[in-house]
Amino acid sequence: MSRKSYDRVLRTLIRKGAIIDYYVDHMRLENGMEEDFDFIDHKGAAAVVAELPDGRILMVRQYRNALDRETLELPAGGRTSREEPTDLTAMRELEEETGYHCEKVEKLISFRSTVAFCNELIDVYAAQNLTGGKQHLDPDEFLNVEAHELDELIGMIYDGTIEDGKTIAGLLAYARKYR
Repeated sequence: MSRKSYDRVLRTLIRKGAIIDYYVDHMRLENGMEEDFDFIDHKGAAAVVAELPDGRILMVRQYRNALDRETLELPAGGRTSREEPTDLTAMRELEEETGYHCEKVEKLISFRSTVAFCNELIDVYAAQNLTGGKQHLDPDEFLNVEAHELDELIGMIYDGTIEDGKTIAGLLAYARKYR
C-alpha cells in the first residue's frame, strides 16, 4: 500500500477550456519542500471497438492538432458531463463519428491516459451487431471512416503507425477477449 507523501496547499485554475481545465497545484513534499505541479482535469471519455459483420473493425482517421497530422483511432469522445454513463458516451460517439448504431456495448477495459498530470479516465467498449446510419459530426469534426482487419490493426500498433493510447489499449484488449 502506498503512503501519501504530498499535500496540496493550493489549487489555482489557470484556464478553463472546452475539453480540459488546467490548474497549478502548489504542493508540500514529504521533506518539507514546496513545488508547483501542473494538473489537467478531464471529465472522462469513452472509446469503442466496433466490429462489422465481416469481422473488420471501424476506425476513424482525423487531424490531431497536438501532433499536427492525421491519426487512425477508435471512435471515441468525451463525456457530456461527469454523470453521463460511459457506455452511452461510447454508443453516441460511435453513431456520431461512423454512422453505425448498436443497441448495447460491453466494457473491455478502463485506463488512465496520463497519470503524471491528468486525471482522464477512458472506458473502452466492444460493439457488435451494428446497423448502418448517417454520421452526425460536430461542426468542427472532419474525419473519414475506415474498416480494417484486426490483425492489420495489431500490426499497425507494433510498426508505430497507430500511436494513440486508447486505440492501442482497446484493440489489444479486444484481441485478447474475442480472438
